Amino acid sequence: MDYLVFTLPGCARCDKVKDLLKARGFKPVEYDVSTREGRNKIREYIKMLRRDSSGSVIIPTLIIEDNGQATAVLNSAEELDLWLKSRV
Repeated sequence: MDYLVFTLPGCARCDKVKDLLKARGFKPVEYDVSTREGRNKIREYIKMLRRDSSGSVIIPTLIIEDNGQATAVLNSAEELDLWLKSRV
């Protein structure tokens, strides 16, 4: 499985997601959406991204892929923890 984390600099919620992944032994690929590369990469998943009430994409966004197919979109450490527990 691949774990793609879309973040912003200085984002405490982003750090929580990354820390939880690392604590569980996963090696996420991080994309900073304040960069062109990060914005281009997140556009690949535009149809599945969650948005807030103003229409902005919720950050952090964690895309979990299995064999190149997105299987989950999560936006918090709490969601990630629940997802991981459901996999046991």
